[in-house]
Amino acid sequence: METKTYAGISEEFAKLVHAKIVLIPVPYDGTSTWQKGADKGPNAFLNASENMELYDIETDSEVYKQGVYLTEPITVNATPEAMADAVHQETKSYIKKKYNKPGAVYLGVTHRLDRPTTGVVVFAKTSKALTRMNALFLNKDIEKTYWAIVKNKPSKLKDTLINWLKKNPKNNKSTAYPKQIDQSKKAILHYEVLHSLDRYHLLEVKLETGRHHQIRSQLSFIGSSIKGDLKYGFDRSNSDGSIHLHAQNISFMHPVNEQKISISAPPPNDVLWAECVSKTNRL
Repeated sequence: METKTYAGISEEFAKLVHAKIVLIPVPYDGTSTWQKGADKGPNAFLNASENMELYDIETDSEVYKQGVYLTEPITVNATPEAMADAVHQETKSYIKKKYNKPGAVYLGVTHRLDRPTTGVVVFAKTSKALTRMNALFLNKDIEKTYWAIVKNKPSKLKDTLINWLKKNPKNNKSTAYPKQIDQSKKAILHYEVLHSLDRYHLLEVKLETGRHHQIRSQLSFIGSSIKGDLKYGFDRSNSDGSIHLHAQNISFMHPVNEQKISISAPPPNDVLWAECVSKTNRL
């Protein structure tokens, strides 16, 4: 059974984030079947249908869907730190209301998205879950898939990019180099061109490393800057300040019962995304 709750997430917040948040409790008894619509079993694919949804994987295995409803608007500064804090606070408010928690609510941050990026975000509801999720990230046992729309088609339809990235904290930008330089970090990603329109191209990107602005920097290095990404070489910004980079899927083995979890978030509702994605079979 799917239970829909109404925690009153603001419309402005939803438009800014376009994200899915997955709450992972520990322990998990693994004795029940996950359910969302007709999807059942340990490999159930949890697919979002709103700009932002919370999927709470509880010990009884029911998946709770959090809809987006207009309440009071909130103000979010255009910085990664402020955006992360806004997502964090909204999710804590959801947990506090849903479980009637009288005191402080714990919520662990397992990873972050760049401010203009959309897609999947994962939090941990307990410190033990956070420790286990951090171990998965550290050991590279989590697979993250991104979609990017670029104007200049890469010279190869499918390739692995290996660069050395150096972050400049003054302008919050990472520069890609073909060889190692002082204070640089090795960055590896794999991309594939999924579909081409007359002017734009949809790329699927899988990260092997997780560096600051890695996808943005490496695609810019090969001359394929992401649409709207002025910082990394695109010729103009998107009207809403976003870029066409979307964290489409995150997959990992549950840290307790070792069942596979695969979470997907649809891209924002705009014409270009819709046209590109309609031509793929990756949803």
